[in-house]
Amino acid sequence: MTLKTKLSEQVIQQIRQDIASGKYKVGDKIPAEPELMQLYEVGRSTIREAIKALALSGTLKVQQGSGTFINEQTANEPLDQKLSRADFEEVNAVRSLLEKEIVRLAAVHRNADQLKDIAACLEKRRSAIQEENRQQCMDADIAFHMAIAKASSNTVLADLYERFTSIIRDFFTKRETKGISYFAMSHHLHESLYKAIQSKSAKQAELALQRILDNNY
Repeated sequence: MTLKTKLSEQVIQQIRQDIASGKYKVGDKIPAEPELMQLYEVGRSTIREAIKALALSGTLKVQQGSGTFINEQTANEPLDQKLSRADFEEVNAVRSLLEKEIVRLAAVHRNADQLKDIAACLEKRRSAIQEENRQQCMDADIAFHMAIAKASSNTVLADLYERFTSIIRDFFTKRETKGISYFAMSHHLHESLYKAIQSKSAKQAELALQRILDNNY
């Protein structure tokens, strides 16, 4: 984790605390970047990273030309609805962060039964590719990654990742023109990820996942 990332996380927590304490109320416009930089004693890039993350989570709402406001929907809007409104690239960036931690934990904590579940999903993915059944490919791919999430032994992380599956499914649907080839070309990468988790190699699991992410698979 970089220093900038650590600082941005600190700013995120400080802003949330300020909201909880009533310093910023629903609908309030928060200070401009220069004032926030002074207030939280960090640089511009750190403030922008924190604001971006808080906007993605629904805590803040950025209005071009007007400023950044405390989102009035923050308190009651379900996460699924927030995700459905968010920009896909931002959602995918958060999903990538989750998956990196998930595969690392899965490689360390997976048990024999969980490994069987991951292998079964991988086999269903392979069979669906051979049968040229795109719907089954999609289902098996999502189930494969979800099985890995469950093997992380972190139920909060797994539940959070499950919230992202509807967005992932929508992404696959939009790529329907790619057909089976989209799944076939990445299958060897998914096999590498499984083997890394099987051998309890967290580093190799992270590398395999990064190759999947780099190729938008």
